[in-house]
Amino acid sequence: MDRQEILAELKKVLTPYTANKEALNSLNEQTDLIKDLKINSANLVDIFIDAESKYDIEIDMDSAEKIHDVGSCIDVILEKMKQRN
Repeated sequence: MDRQEILAELKKVLTPYTANKEALNSLNEQTDLIKDLKINSANLVDIFIDAESKYDIEIDMDSAEKIHDVGSCIDVILEKMKQRN
């Protein structure tokens, strides 16, 4: 699975939690989850849980703290998928 595939799937995961649908339409790796998409911090936990389920990974607190934008989220997902294999 490559970065573009994860980006497309991540957009689906983020959709129900995103207040700024316009920013969601132009989603890219630099999109900030809180500032651009207006996702509240409580929903970030829900997003991590959804991502864990979707990719069969576990996002620990250290990894969660690295996630600020879509690109860093993809980085963590790829890292965790490699560790799983």
